[in-house]
Amino acid sequence: MSWYYNNIEIAELPEDCVGFVYIITNTISGRMYIGKKLAKFSKTTCKVVKLKNGTKKKKKIRGKIDSDWRTYYGSSPELSKDVAQLGQENFRREILFYCKSKAECSYIEAREQFSRRVLESNDYYNGHIQVRVHGSHILKS
Repeated sequence: MSWYYNNIEIAELPEDCVGFVYIITNTISGRMYIGKKLAKFSKTTCKVVKLKNGTKKKKKIRGKIDSDWRTYYGSSPELSKDVAQLGQENFRREILFYCKSKAECSYIEAREQFSRRVLESNDYYNGHIQVRVHGSHILKS
């Protein structure tokens, strides 16, 4: 099943997109889940390099690889159980906001969760809200 943004099916994320905030809706029950997903994961590999004096040394190489966003269905165990039982075709995955930083992702996810009162209703799969964001990361427009 695909992701949608403004009712348009998405195959690729924008170049400057670090992550996104999304909503997954169970089309049978109407229950929803608000979350965030990073577009890329950090990956560290080791490479053996030969130094000028002839000795060998392991060098860490840091890079980014695509995340599993295309096949992702949230981190809620209850949602995952429903997806497994009912099938992916009964869930709609929508991107609400593209984000240009991890901090922006965290902030917008929490803002959406609080404004929709996800913990105050059985309409949502969300079981907790966890966020730690510093204002200076958000104010860098």
